[in-house]
Amino acid sequence: MAKNRKEMASRQRIGILGASGYTGAELLRLLVGHNGVEIAFLTADRHAGKPMASVFPHLGSLTLPDLISIREVDWHAADVIFCALPHGTTQEVIKKLFEDAPEKRVIDLSADFRLKNLETYQQWYGHAHQAPELQEEAVYGLTEVHRDAISRARLCANPGCYTTTAELPLIPLLAEGLIKADEIIIDAKSGVSGAGRSEKQSNLHTEVSEGTHAYGVGAHRHAPEIDQELSLAAREQITVGFTPHLIPMNRGILATIYVRLNREVTVDDLRHCLALRYAEEAFVNVLAEGCAPSTRDVRGSNKCHIGVFADRLPGRAILVSVTDNLVKGASGQAIQNMNVMCGLPETQGLEQVALFP
Repeated sequence: MAKNRKEMASRQRIGILGASGYTGAELLRLLVGHNGVEIAFLTADRHAGKPMASVFPHLGSLTLPDLISIREVDWHAADVIFCALPHGTTQEVIKKLFEDAPEKRVIDLSADFRLKNLETYQQWYGHAHQAPELQEEAVYGLTEVHRDAISRARLCANPGCYTTTAELPLIPLLAEGLIKADEIIIDAKSGVSGAGRSEKQSNLHTEVSEGTHAYGVGAHRHAPEIDQELSLAAREQITVGFTPHLIPMNRGILATIYVRLNREVTVDDLRHCLALRYAEEAFVNVLAEGCAPSTRDVRGSNKCHIGVFADRLPGRAILVSVTDNLVKGASGQAIQNMNVMCGLPETQGLEQVALFP
């Protein structure tokens, strides 16, 4: 018994704000298999006072604290707090959290701290940032790229699902100068869970089933996030072409990315660059020549699979990248970042292989 108490004392105590959404439920699904944590509190204002099983019956067999409102939270009850609140609602919550408990570590799954430029944030989200001093210190949480900074961070801004899927194949190629920075087109498709769990007409089964459609055309909020990270890699300002589409599946992101090669660069050079860059990474797989990744190959896992193909147009190549939008595109990457921030093994709690079929 003494050993068990010691083990429990060494675990990270976890709080989840917004536990009644898809990303909150996915955090719990993954964290219950993580032997380095224990769940301290779960919030969901609309469901405060209810057991988690009443919101997500598939979690009913787990021993979890009942849902509470954010007003009831004792910040000192947790060591690490995941914030899965809607965009625009997170800034003031985290600002208050750090005023009361500045030593806590926070991983924010919303877009509230991803954009470094406050004017860009206001332009794309329609209001001034409410915690500019925290925005300045927030670290962008693309783990494979910003691991060292994440390990020292107090506030980690978890990337978006589209952005993770597009940035992982593009950043190494831009950093090595293998592709032209001004000719990148990203055509991406997402499952319906990427739109969240709120009740919207556009998410109804009859609106989504048996069809697909583009949305946010030329104006999707992930575009400036992609521009920001690719510009850092290329060391010059980049504006990409990006169009998202909604397709009738529950989860998954597939990005088809069109690039132009720099002079004397071959498609094999691209594949070699990516394979070398991610050779030691547990969650990024660069596929062999001729292999096209599929969302079903990563469903339920924290993996990103990348394929590289020659285009029929000379001097061009096609990258195909897939992730599960709820795992590597959200909750899984958040746990990966937590592991890095807390000095835990990076793969802990994330060893699940993909679900198939």
